[in-house]
Amino acid sequence: MYYTLENEQIRLTVDSLGAQPLSVIAKSTGEECLWQGDPAVWGRHAPILFPYTGKLPGGHMIVDGISYEGGQHGFARDAEHDLLEQTDKKLVLQLRANQETRAKFPFDFLLTSSFTLTGNTVHHTLTVDNPGEGPLQFGIGYHPAFICPFDGKHDTEDYEFRFDQMESPMVLDARPNGLLSGKCYYLGTNIRSIPLTDRLFDNDSYCMTNLKSSTLGIYEKDSDRSVVCRIEGFPYTLIWSQKTEKIRFVCIEPWHSLPGVEGGSSKWEDQAAAAVLQPGEQFSTTLSMPFRR
Repeated sequence: MYYTLENEQIRLTVDSLGAQPLSVIAKSTGEECLWQGDPAVWGRHAPILFPYTGKLPGGHMIVDGISYEGGQHGFARDAEHDLLEQTDKKLVLQLRANQETRAKFPFDFLLTSSFTLTGNTVHHTLTVDNPGEGPLQFGIGYHPAFICPFDGKHDTEDYEFRFDQMESPMVLDARPNGLLSGKCYYLGTNIRSIPLTDRLFDNDSYCMTNLKSSTLGIYEKDSDRSVVCRIEGFPYTLIWSQKTEKIRFVCIEPWHSLPGVEGGSSKWEDQAAAAVLQPGEQFSTTLSMPFRR
């Protein structure tokens, strides 16, 4: 089911399958800002990542001696989320642990997605509750994809990722298989921007840590057009695009957890979590995204 939320500046469409934003239209120009999920390139739009981010060692987790197979980024992005609330100002969807999720992740949880709009900004809040009788360990993150170039008049090199402070981004290496290698390197030193090129993502994503900036955005160099993610409070921020001849979209991905370690333990308690909630506890995080067109 598709749900729409709009104000005087933008119109947001969300799919209950995955609680995934499908579209953000800038009303002043009619421009689409989110990647439209071309399956020949990358078939998603802005998935949420839960109950883990990235890959698991060996493609599975072990809980109490039992192995549970797991694909990349968890299962919430492919599950149907129930509508809890829809008003002119707010949309709330929720995924509750069920028989299907317990076959992949043997824990009770409530995952709630709340969407609101302020001016040209989409706010997406993810809340995790532990209604169970034991600890709930999980990872969580965002994976929005933005159309880039913004129009047919611009090329890849007309854009750059831009921080709001000078940075020396430290990358946690996950080459070549998406699992942490134990190595790290600087993506740059004393920089405010990362130029976008068609070859930037030939070796996959960059998982940056210890950033000081409150925002990271993709900016059009010859205008004031941009899409910005407010990353303050997120310990890890990734940038990524599908390897193609020409860049079609870019992702800015604020995460609270990490992928597994190459050759590391598959025990769930050994994975780098966003949080471990005791019964009755709650975790909440918000990604705010201003769209300037």
